[in-house]
Amino acid sequence: MSGYEKPSRGWGFCALSPVLLSLLMAAPLGLLGEETRQVSLKVISNGLDFSQNLLHIRAVGTNSTLHYVWSSLGPPAVLLVATNTPNSTLSVNWSLLLSSDPDGGLMVLPEESIQFSSALVFTRLFEFDSTNMSDAASRPLGKSYPPYSLANFSWNNITDSLDPATLSATFRGHPIRDPTGAFTNGSLAFRVQAFSTSGRPAQPPRLLHSADTCQLDVALVGASPRGNRSLFGLEVATLGQGPGCPSMQEQHSIDDEYAPAVFQLDQLLWGSLPSGFMQWRPVAFSQKRGSRDSAMPCQSSPLQPTLAYLLPQSPIVRAFFKTQDHSCAFNLTFGASTGPGYWDQHYLSWSMLLGVGTPPVDALSPLVLGIMAVALGAPALMLLAGGLLLLLGTSGTLNTSP
Repeated sequence: MSGYEKPSRGWGFCALSPVLLSLLMAAPLGLLGEETRQVSLKVISNGLDFSQNLLHIRAVGTNSTLHYVWSSLGPPAVLLVATNTPNSTLSVNWSLLLSSDPDGGLMVLPEESIQFSSALVFTRLFEFDSTNMSDAASRPLGKSYPPYSLANFSWNNITDSLDPATLSATFRGHPIRDPTGAFTNGSLAFRVQAFSTSGRPAQPPRLLHSADTCQLDVALVGASPRGNRSLFGLEVATLGQGPGCPSMQEQHSIDDEYAPAVFQLDQLLWGSLPSGFMQWRPVAFSQKRGSRDSAMPCQSSPLQPTLAYLLPQSPIVRAFFKTQDHSCAFNLTFGASTGPGYWDQHYLSWSMLLGVGTPPVDALSPLVLGIMAVALGAPALMLLAGGLLLLLGTSGTLNTSP
């Protein structure tokens, strides 16, 4: 459900309808109607070990299907596949998937219907001491503690968190070995949510989603930092559509209505359309109820080619693509030494969208358009009224002259 409520039907349209209608005509056409999809969530479990499972999100449109396959086998990963038929299906062979050669262990059929495919792998959680840092963009980031390899985390049974009403589920984990006890009362969570239509969540950063996207919310909660003012970061790997890496783009706006003081939207684009994208605002939050006071900067490093053997391997990626060659990786770092920071409440959250097609584009809401209409229309009306009064005054003077 969207957190946005439409104004009453006649609000702001009466006296200034020409101005407001012209502004509405300039809004992106994508906001005037989005495709809806029939969305289903299914947990696919290994019958021999129910802690080994996959989350399959299947979003069916009129002439296409999107498949999101989320996995905690190895490092957390998601496989994104778009097909040109509403009848494509996912096939999983657990024996092959868990073998040393998982080729063919996971397929989307029919294979010839696949129009786009790629993957994201969340490989490591970094921690830095920011005590001597002057700003969020400092390089190096300060003393680096040994990173947490997410391939060495133990994750919950995803079935327990599956919520068909909100089309969501949560992977929650902690290190299998935790010699420092940092995660005794803490966890790292990946909450996945799909959408059947367009809208915005009520919770910041209120990313605009469509039926062609799903959202990931990452939350680090309750883990004890190893420094007094620790910053955390996340390493993200993906597959290029060839020898090069996907492109990174920044979009800037004059409007911060949905994320106060944040005028930027970052995107990773895998190629020309129809293609996939990852989209996020460069902001994280140090409190569960995200607000401007708890907003932290989110810095991203350039996307760089990475040797596959240096990254933890994902079985679903190897099974579908047969290799993790052409891997690229980048880091996201959350917070600044000046605060707010994770140390405030031992809480950190960050959100992103993953989808296919044209990324959603923010536009001015009817509320802002109405304010602009008033701001632009009132002076025009005043000038018009002044001109009429001057004209009437001049006419009256001429009529009374001898």
